[in-house]
Amino acid sequence: MTERYVILDRDGTINVDSDAFIKSPEEWLPLSGSLEAIALLNRHGYKVVVISNQSGIARGLFDLATLEAIHAKMHELVGLAGGSIEAIYFCPHGPNDSCDCRKPKDGLFRRFAGATNTDLSRTYAIGDSLRDIQAAESAGAQPILVRTGKGEKTAIDNPQLNVPIFDNLYDAATHIVSTS
Repeated sequence: MTERYVILDRDGTINVDSDAFIKSPEEWLPLSGSLEAIALLNRHGYKVVVISNQSGIARGLFDLATLEAIHAKMHELVGLAGGSIEAIYFCPHGPNDSCDCRKPKDGLFRRFAGATNTDLSRTYAIGDSLRDIQAAESAGAQPILVRTGKGEKTAIDNPQLNVPIFDNLYDAATHIVSTS
């Protein structure tokens, strides 16, 4: 049987987002139920991968070592909740850099799919922003919007979106495991 994956955005989906960026492990705070959502997905046979824009690196707000420390905290807290994150893919570039990995481009989705031999058409991708949805659609994944982070504004500003919308990551994870 092939591995089943769920792709998650980070800021605003797993953890509290900030317009000033998450610049330290201390600023990384999980959203209510998000760690339990990852554990729920894992218990039902899904591996979880994070795909995230991290332009704070290009902007000089934090360095790779700090990002690794933030991700170490995320791994630790997810582990304490009984879950695990298989891999983290991130774009360190700024909005004006010409890269293929900054969402809404789908370069990181394609890199993940190539590394894991995953059929993206059978893979859910959950995020809180229009660019998360656009990247998932472009890559051929199944996008889901959550209302946490920028999600409520994304839903209001884009009434034409034809994707499932859930209040939070836990509700989205519950939907996924109930349909598998």
